[in-house]
Amino acid sequence: MKFLHQQMKKMAPLFEKGGKFEKFYPLFEAQESFLFTPASSTTSGAHVRDGADLKRVMMMVVYSLIPATLVAFWNTGAQEIMAATGRTLAFADINLMDALLRGAWAFLPVYAVTLAVGGILETVFAVIRKHEINEGFLVTSLLFPLVLPPTIPLWQVAIGISFGIVIGKEVFGGTGMNILNPALTGRLFLFIAYPGQISGDDVWVGGADQWVDGFSGATPLAKFYLDGAAALPGMNWWDAFVGVMPGSMGETSALACLIGAAILILTKVGSWRIMLGSVLGLVGMSLLMNALAPSADHYLAVPWQWHLVVGGFAFGTVFMATDPVSATQTNTGKWIYGIFIGLLTVLVRVINPAYPEGMMLAIIFMNVFAPTIDYYVVKSNIKRREKRLGIQ
Repeated sequence: MKFLHQQMKKMAPLFEKGGKFEKFYPLFEAQESFLFTPASSTTSGAHVRDGADLKRVMMMVVYSLIPATLVAFWNTGAQEIMAATGRTLAFADINLMDALLRGAWAFLPVYAVTLAVGGILETVFAVIRKHEINEGFLVTSLLFPLVLPPTIPLWQVAIGISFGIVIGKEVFGGTGMNILNPALTGRLFLFIAYPGQISGDDVWVGGADQWVDGFSGATPLAKFYLDGAAALPGMNWWDAFVGVMPGSMGETSALACLIGAAILILTKVGSWRIMLGSVLGLVGMSLLMNALAPSADHYLAVPWQWHLVVGGFAFGTVFMATDPVSATQTNTGKWIYGIFIGLLTVLVRVINPAYPEGMMLAIIFMNVFAPTIDYYVVKSNIKRREKRLGIQ
């Protein structure tokens, strides 16, 4: 590695300003930053010394996603095995390695297309704007496949990540400037443009022409909407918590998300205020809906503990809502932002018959209002201090 580092130092002048390959500096810098520590350093002005640069922060998010990714491999493969046999099996009876390999075979092509198409777009914009390739795409490229069903056509994956990168981030100026989460923006586009491949009862295990002939499986949220709380006796809460049921590849396991949350909170990368606020908002709205339910079997009567573990709530709360760019920045704003995400998630789930999920729409909606929330929180703090000092 020392020899490689020395060779890259020798080539650096060719890619720096005035060099023969100046236009391709973002590509050179990306390789150097990925393999070694960044070559640039602050030389003037007031600054804070910190060992956590953008690359390290983004890599910590990637590490926190590893449990969800491994569960995505295992659960995707296990669901396919059950689809192939045409019957429900105990997960103890499913070969672990077989399930992991089948799941990887479904996940990796989606991830490869996301990485290739998104990476090319990131590079093109970096070259045009003459800035570095930001590490934020490492997170987006992993988040996006995890919120998709394994049966989604790869050309739709390419279109979705293109929309998320270009419209969700680059039109605002790139990393650090976007008001929407790029991964969720891409998924929202796919949901609106191709609802048949991204939503419905059989999105996860496919129809007759997608995965296994004659097999389809309804997601838990779809069962709740069709049968209401009457579906609960036929479901196992622990299975939903661990993630052994249909859903988007990386969103099914609340346990894996909880492990990721612990990593993000302990490293101070993710905001615990947003996470806890989302949970409190969901619990509060669930209790209100339970009180308004016309009967014990109605969809409104689904208890809060089920809303926590089904759908993409846990994944969205931990990895999407806490995006440091598109979320609120003030401490009070984080509480408000998180609580409203939880409230809106339940509200969309129980009111909207066409979309029984709710988490994605709630986060995107609150992304739009995050700057407004911070603005009024700051204004409130200023007024309170002016009043205390008697200068109002």
